Amino acid sequence: MEPWIDYELPADLIAQEPLPNRVDARLLVVDRQRQTLEHRHVRDLPELLRRDDQLVLNNTRVVPAQLQGRRLGTGGKWQGLFLHANPDKTWTIVCKTRGTLRPPEPVMLVDRDGRDALKLWLVEKLSDGQWLARPESEEGHFALLERIGRVPLPPYIRGGQMVDSDIARYQTVFASRPGAVAAPTAGLHLTESLLKTIHARGVGVSAVTLHVGLGTFRPVTVEDPAQHEMHSEWAEVTSPAVAEIERARAAGGRIVAVGTTVARVLETVAGEAAAAGSDTLLQAWSGETSIFIRPPHEFRAVDALLTNFHFPRTTLLLLVQALAGSALLRQAYETAVAQRYRFYSYGDAMLIV
Repeated sequence: MEPWIDYELPADLIAQEPLPNRVDARLLVVDRQRQTLEHRHVRDLPELLRRDDQLVLNNTRVVPAQLQGRRLGTGGKWQGLFLHANPDKTWTIVCKTRGTLRPPEPVMLVDRDGRDALKLWLVEKLSDGQWLARPESEEGHFALLERIGRVPLPPYIRGGQMVDSDIARYQTVFASRPGAVAAPTAGLHLTESLLKTIHARGVGVSAVTLHVGLGTFRPVTVEDPAQHEMHSEWAEVTSPAVAEIERARAAGGRIVAVGTTVARVLETVAGEAAAAGSDTLLQAWSGETSIFIRPPHEFRAVDALLTNFHFPRTTLLLLVQALAGSALLRQAYETAVAQRYRFYSYGDAMLIV
């Protein structure tokens, strides 16, 4: 069967705000063995998981990476997005403004209250619309961004314009390792209280890291999805996490990935272990992954997936389809639209078992 990557979504189903209580999000349970759909809520997860299952989270932390300022030469408005810092203390960014930027060009960044905060020099234009920039500051880049940056909301949420509550709400409660420019949104549904309840039921909880990059949202524009150029993101699985996951598997538990980012990390590492002839499912690993999971991918490490609803024509939709199957996933999305589920980053979720 051909992959299914397109669907129609009424604009009013795109969630613009998170629910007051994260766990009140609706949860569409997609059972692959029974080929059934069930309407539940995220707060029901403790009874949907089994003893000895292992819940795997992505502990990446979203950086306040959106930058605003003005060109000092022309006074024109300027917007940018911090992507990462380089060893020589330059930044790699993407930016937009009216007119033509001619390096080296200074930009005055403003803080969240609109006050002048930092001069940033655009020193070199790179490929893919990226720029090399140098801040006039000795302050560490993460500390600086926490002080002057804005939450990098996707454009389908209020046109990308943050409000103060987004600082906490567009972040998982377990975020600890800064580096993402977008949230691992499946994890936004979980609370510390819910995780404690899940753990008390005999379900293990582990953390891996994948710093979500802009390429996650790049649409599939080619006719054959296999020809799509996949992006790369930095990820890590530690030895303790490997031991916890292996222990759960040995006890007969399922590996439940919280989000497509976790699925990508685990499948990358399982592939690396298999290629190395390892006698274990996983191994400690860190590096860049550009894995492209799509039908007919055979999952090695992931048995179940908690995930949000994804944009059409994206690699995320293809990944979820590889696990759920094309026909069942299409039925799930059609049902979610008909039942007016809330879609995308601040929306509802599905659990594929």
